[in-house]
Amino acid sequence: MEVTLNIPDELAQKLAATGRDLSRKALEALALEGYRERTLTLYQISELLGLSRIEAEDFLGRHDVPLASIQESDLDRESRLFDALSRHHNR
Repeated sequence: MEVTLNIPDELAQKLAATGRDLSRKALEALALEGYRERTLTLYQISELLGLSRIEAEDFLGRHDVPLASIQESDLDRESRLFDALSRHHNR
């Protein structure tokens, strides 16, 4: 899905003054809010932002967002991924 935001030029210039991409900043803000509201999981945050699990945890930590308790489904998914990677690596 593509989302378009209309921001007054003056505010856009202030927001862009840090040199960071405004689209990325908006995506990160959406991810943070989704995680805070428990709408998004850590896995979904990592997918949305193109980060590894560790990078996603670090991202949340840098923004003072505590990690939610890990869901069993997340552990199962990660266990399957680890097993698949181990089998592939040991060939």
